[in-house]
Amino acid sequence: MKKAIITFYSYTGNTKLVAESLKEELGQGYQTDLMQIDTLDESPTFIGQAVRAFLKKEAKISKETVSDFSPYDLIAIGTPVWAFGPAPAVRTLLNGCTGIQDKKIILFSTYGSGTGKNKCMREMETIVKDKGAAQTVLFGVQQFELKNKEKVINSVKTAISKI
Repeated sequence: MKKAIITFYSYTGNTKLVAESLKEELGQGYQTDLMQIDTLDESPTFIGQAVRAFLKKEAKISKETVSDFSPYDLIAIGTPVWAFGPAPAVRTLLNGCTGIQDKKIILFSTYGSGTGKNKCMREMETIVKDKGAAQTVLFGVQQFELKNKEKVINSVKTAISKI
């Protein structure tokens, strides 16, 4: 059976909800691991987080975070959109990860207003493409849509159908 990993950072639980929905749908064709990124130095305030994200700072992440994706056929990476970019923990993971050459990558985000979501996704896509990803699929879910499980599942299914 093919192997997939879903790696994500979630401060409020929104991105985790999408990651769990993705795991549920991938479970039909993939043995899927779900890994939440734990930070060791994330700012406890929204303003602090936004400043770090805007300045493209990285975060210290737990050593248990998988960063070598070579055992996986499919890799999904999720982040909230903070100040037009990924959360610092996801930036750390993307910049330091290995083993994504010739792999299929799903990049996903959760966001409030939507301002900056496209910039965030393009930045993430550029990083994985520069590391040799074979294919990228992007999708996002707006915060208010998270209450509608069917809408979340439809977004996930649409993304999966493109890989």
